[in-house]
Amino acid sequence: MMTDRYEYVPHPLLRHRVRDVASGVEGELMAVINEDVSNSARPHWVELAYIRGPSGREFSTAVDNIQAAGPHPSRYA
Repeated sequence: MMTDRYEYVPHPLLRHRVRDVASGVEGELMAVINEDVSNSARPHWVELAYIRGPSGREFSTAVDNIQAAGPHPSRYA
């Protein structure tokens, strides 16, 4: 069953602009999900942050790699 492999986690930066410190890419934090990334019977749970980048595509990174970023310049110009 798919729901056994992941669960959504609340996060204070959801729907806010964040920066992935690993790549330097900024975008909107869409979700934080605790995922079982194991391919074996023994689970390995990791919290992943899903960020919608400037291209509109989402990418994931470790939740510890995200930090708040300033507002998008075009929103307040």
